[in-house]
Formats: sequence, structure tokens, C-alpha cells
Amino acid sequence: MIDPAVHVRIARPSRDLAAAERFYVDGLGLAVLWRTTERVSGEHDLVMVGTSGAAWHFELTRDPEHPLEPTPTVDDLFVLYLGRPVDEEVIGRLVAAGGTRVPAHNPYWDEHGVTVTDPDGYRLVLCSRTWS
Repeated sequence: MIDPAVHVRIARPSRDLAAAERFYVDGLGLAVLWRTTERVSGEHDLVMVGTSGAAWHFELTRDPEHPLEPTPTVDDLFVLYLGRPVDEEVIGRLVAAGGTRVPAHNPYWDEHGVTVTDPDGYRLVLCSRTWS
């Protein structure tokens, strides 16, 4: 059995770490938890974002020597269950930070939240429901 306190890491490749960081930090309001500060041959550049003390973090990676092109589908979702209505100001910040508001592939997410693509085309869902 996996302990519920186990830390979760979600990682995705990015074309442009600075653009992805703007979206998730300036737009969404997450904090930079860690980032590479110098280029090391054979290692990925990365930025870890999240909230301090959470049991998860979101890692954005780029391998400059062998870059991967992000290949998001309409069902690759990063869902945040807010437990309250989605703030239009947050949506405005996400769009200003390089995101695009889009209709959800699954109408459930339009009924209960808002979907915004990040600069790499991955979908962030801000859900007004709670998880439980």
C-alpha cells in the first residue's frame, strides 16, 4: 500500500522553460521550489513549481542536447480542485502569461471549471469542486 503522504512529482517537457515558468508562477501563482542554475552537460534544465509544504510538485524539463517536442493531447490534464468558483482574475493572469482559454474536451470540466492551455499546449483545469 502506498502511504498517502508520499510525495508526487509530475514532470513534463517544455520548449521554453522561461515561458512555462511565467505561466505557472506569474499566471497561476505557484512558487519556484527549485531550478537548475547552470548548464551541466548531460543533464536536463528544469524548474520545479508548486506550493510550499505540499506533497507534490510540478517539474518542467528541457534537455538542450536532445530536446523533446511536447506532445500534449486534449486529455493531458493538470487539474487543481479549488473548492470554490474560479477567479476570473486568475484566468486573466494565465492568459497574460501566455495561456489560452479553451473549451474542454470532456464537457465535465466546462461544467465545473475552466481549461487553459500552457505555452507548450498542455491543459490546466481549474476545477471549482473539491476532491473527496
